[in-house]
Amino acid sequence: MACEIALNKKILDAVENVIGKNILIWSVEFFIKEPKSKSIVSMHQDLTYWGLDNNEYQVTAWLALSISNKSSGCMDFVKESFKILFFHIHDTFSKDNLLSRGQEIKVDILEKDKVHITLKPGEMSLHHGLTIHGSGQNISNDRRIGIAIRYLNPKIKQIHADKDYAILARGEDKYNHFMKYEPPTSLFSKKDLDFHLHLRKVQSKALTKGSRKGVNLYQGNREIA
Repeated sequence: MACEIALNKKILDAVENVIGKNILIWSVEFFIKEPKSKSIVSMHQDLTYWGLDNNEYQVTAWLALSISNKSSGCMDFVKESFKILFFHIHDTFSKDNLLSRGQEIKVDILEKDKVHITLKPGEMSLHHGLTIHGSGQNISNDRRIGIAIRYLNPKIKQIHADKDYAILARGEDKYNHFMKYEPPTSLFSKKDLDFHLHLRKVQSKALTKGSRKGVNLYQGNREIA
């Protein structure tokens, strides 16, 4: 299901307007907050730990699968923060943080600088990897479910690991910086599940480089798919 969503023509059309006609799917991740849960996503910048070699040629699509508003813990963006280069981050390893290491920027964010990204099911936002963003607790009576899809232009490289993987979603890849793989052929086939485990290990190596603790990048309800 996740791959089908990531390959949706309407989503790819919007992404193409941002990063160009050649598009890779790098990862797909569900972010789920149960009703009345304490789960949060601390304020952070994605590009501080993704291991990509430049600040361009990437965008994240965040698609709401349930109502995402202030009560349910919608995403908050900091105005125009994508224009700012990297802030220092530290790993909190908080058990209530949906990020693998509880990554958090060492900057106080004023409430007036936040923009609440309220979305209805089926609506989507796009954000740059330098955009400071996070989300609060879900104090509503319903689950808040979103899917984050990370798209890259093939020009970009992974520099935190010897190899990385992606699906070619549209156009062509003349650079081959990422090893290509095909979308799953069926639900829960052994071949696809075995490759999924391998992919998790490879991407965990890249995205957790520099962590002072060993962490499992994708855990619980935050599995990559």
